[in-house]
Amino acid sequence: MTVPAFEEYVPAIDCTCAGCAAQRRTAASALPVRYGGHPAAHGARRALVLVTAAGVVLGSGAVEAASAAGAAGDRAAEAAGAVRADADGDSPQGGPGPLRGGGASGPPSSTTTTPKLRKSSRADIINRAKKWVSAQVPYSMTKYWPDGYRQDCSGFVSMAWNLPGNEWTGSLAAFGTRIAREELQPGDILLFHNPADPSKGSHVTIFGGWTDYTHTHYTAYEQTKPHTRKKTTPMAYWTNSGNYVAYRYKGLSGGSAGSGSSVTGFPGAGKFGPGASNAYVTRLGRMLVERGGKRLYRVGPGPGWGEADRRATQAFQRAQGWKGKEADGIPGPDTWRLLVNGTGHDIPGTGNGSGGGSGTGAGHGNSNSDSKFPGRGYFRSGQSNSHVDRLGRQLVKKGFGKYYTSGPGPRWTEADRRNVEAFQRAQGWRGGAADGYPGPETWRRLFG
Repeated sequence: MTVPAFEEYVPAIDCTCAGCAAQRRTAASALPVRYGGHPAAHGARRALVLVTAAGVVLGSGAVEAASAAGAAGDRAAEAAGAVRADADGDSPQGGPGPLRGGGASGPPSSTTTTPKLRKSSRADIINRAKKWVSAQVPYSMTKYWPDGYRQDCSGFVSMAWNLPGNEWTGSLAAFGTRIAREELQPGDILLFHNPADPSKGSHVTIFGGWTDYTHTHYTAYEQTKPHTRKKTTPMAYWTNSGNYVAYRYKGLSGGSAGSGSSVTGFPGAGKFGPGASNAYVTRLGRMLVERGGKRLYRVGPGPGWGEADRRATQAFQRAQGWKGKEADGIPGPDTWRLLVNGTGHDIPGTGNGSGGGSGTGAGHGNSNSDSKFPGRGYFRSGQSNSHVDRLGRQLVKKGFGKYYTSGPGPRWTEADRRNVEAFQRAQGWRGGAADGYPGPETWRRLFG
């Protein structure tokens, strides 16, 4: 018999009062055994369900415990979820379950002993993540986006990894291979699951690339309140940083899962060039394709070195502002490091999402003036150069300088970012397309 969940007995997940907090703790202790709950607590919960179903009038003390009993269906998933109590957002999650709505039906993917993994490239994973960022998918533990995935942190990763069902932090690791943090590449995840008490801090983010050479911050794609976001985040997260574990999707195409250590370090220039044929050439080509070099390959990439590999490598090197021998089309340690870590500037003018902001979005197409854009790397925290100064002066000229209390000047500041964001929003762009970081289209419209 299904017991209805009455709102007055169910603690609001975003309420900070002592009563609701106590009820959420009680709910966490009453998790089903399959979600990590204690058998004794589960038995007590079943007894409370029977009491509630019989219509027994409960005292005030029993009402607090009964709130867990009345939480059927998605409310039970709320208890199974993880509440992250940090100042930067709150991301409780639901439990394992099938896709909803337009998605496939069937049992949760984590209940199958040998789940069939769908092949997915790093570019596919990041592009799926960007779709939710651009759409600003509202956070919810109980609602599902039209693609069938639950609108919480683990549902978001399930979507990006193209899993056959909705997972949670307690089951996502089964679909990945643990890797070292220094091996992280775009599309991998950073996962913290607290098995002792899933309601304390459990969370998961998608790694989008290092933001600088120090590897102290990275671009995180995550589902948190109020909606999906892309944000520079300290390694590994704002809270419980030491407890996050890096995982790589087992179904990743373009290399076996967990092989990061074999391809992360630069293998040496001898692996590339005329006559070379090996897995490193294939890896190089696929990374170049992900960074905008697809148009330079008529076939492949493959293990045999060809002119397409040289041209794509040279295009990437020139995108960094390198010239002469530094842009000879043969990868060196610096070229390899930028490609593996997902940093540096993309190959311009390829139609692969190199738009106005740092992500994709409406109004961020290619333009004939892409070559005039100096590159995104000049507009980041800690940068100081003439391009930042030129950008600021043009923003003021166009009427978008209200956030400057002094300057503008050559050092990139939050005022620069907010003024760029204001300009991007004035173009009608939203989400990742208006993140405050200039891309080729933003640049073209400012200086065109």
